[in-house]
Amino acid sequence: MIRVLMVCLGNICRSPLAEGILKSKVDETRVFVDSAGTGGWHVGELPDARSIQIARQNHIDISDQRCRKFKVHDFDDFDLIYVMDASNLSDVLSLAKTEMHRNKVKMILNDDMEGYAMEVPDPYYGGDRGFENVFALLDEACEHIAKSLSHEA
Repeated sequence: MIRVLMVCLGNICRSPLAEGILKSKVDETRVFVDSAGTGGWHVGELPDARSIQIARQNHIDISDQRCRKFKVHDFDDFDLIYVMDASNLSDVLSLAKTEMHRNKVKMILNDDMEGYAMEVPDPYYGGDRGFENVFALLDEACEHIAKSLSHEA
């Protein structure tokens, strides 16, 4: 089984959406998807209501997810770690102990474009349109990831 972790800052907006979207595109008996945040402010909480709403509008239910903080052991527990922005990338890489750990970490919008630094904007303060934009970006990225995983799984 391939194990994929989605990471953002608080694990309430972007990474829960990425988790839900990717789960909807893969065979869950062959690919396990989870999410975490680099900060621990929301541990145990539901994703942001706007994330739940935009997911539901797109026939994805993320209301069973609970926020958790990224831990060093996640490097060993997951095969791929997708981060949403450069700050998340820096935070996660700062915890990596080995080159193998560092090689697991990628920015989600750059998986197929080496050398680019495209970021998923944090929609928290951006209103509903921000969540719609983030969903569209993540949906496209997860489509690409799902296709690449189907060759591996």
